This record gives sequence, C-alpha cells and structure tokens, in this order.
Amino acid sequence: MTETQTQQPSFQIEKIYVKDLSLELPNAPQVFLQSETPQLDVQINNEATMLAEGMFEVVVTVTVTARGADKTLFLVEAAQAGIFTLRGMPEAEIEPLLAIACPNILYPYVRETVSDLVVRGGFPPVLLAPVSFEALYMQRQQQIADAAQQPS
Repeated sequence: MTETQTQQPSFQIEKIYVKDLSLELPNAPQVFLQSETPQLDVQINNEATMLAEGMFEVVVTVTVTARGADKTLFLVEAAQAGIFTLRGMPEAEIEPLLAIACPNILYPYVRETVSDLVVRGGFPPVLLAPVSFEALYMQRQQQIADAAQQPS
C-alpha cells in the first residue's frame, strides 16, 4: 500500500486573519446630519489559492456600500483569510471544500469585522445576512457548464 492509500483524509485550520480592511467616509461629516435610512449594497466574493502541496489560502471579501440622498455614507471592504491544510483528500472533494467549507468558517469572522468597522465609523452596526456558499458554488458550477455548452 502506498502512503496516500493509508493516509486518512484530514482538514485543518492553520491560521485565520484579516488580509485587507478599509473604511471610507467620503462625505463626512455631512452624512451624520442626514436622518434617512441608507440603502445597502453588499457584494461577497471568495477565492482560493494553493500555497504549497495540500496548503491553501482562502479569502472571503465583503464590500458594503451605504448610500443615502444620492451620496455615499460609507464604503467598507473586509477581506478575511484563512490558511487551511487538506491532506489525503480525493481530488474531487478539494474544490468544494475550498469553495464551501472554508468560506463557511471565515464568514462569521468577516461579519463581525464589518459590523465593528461600521460602528467605529460612527454608524449603527451592519448585520450581514447568512450566506449559502454551497448555493453560490452550485450557481458558479452551473454558469461554467452553461458557458461550456455555448458554441464559440
């Protein structure tokens, strides 16, 4: 038996950290004088990069833009990252783990980071809704399959 046949699959979190963080208040202090409820635009992305054999960095980036009265009140961008080790995993399971399981681990951290940063900017906290990274993954897989079927 080879080493890969006897090795049990393992998944381990090596490190979780904030990779990038920014807060912009382009119209301060005037935005604090407005009383209307802002409209929020939330964008969420995730990506994975191989660092070494069996070691990956996964980054979940959340961008929140709040607008009111045709002005941007604030713009927050937070990139929460983690380093994960995957050993002895079947090749077919690696991509779903990186696109679903790892972002599910990182998302609560980035939610807290965004909320805290918005409060530090002088606004009420932004409570981001839960996200189904499985649904996002399936949607991306369907888009890839559809694009592959399109004639060139």
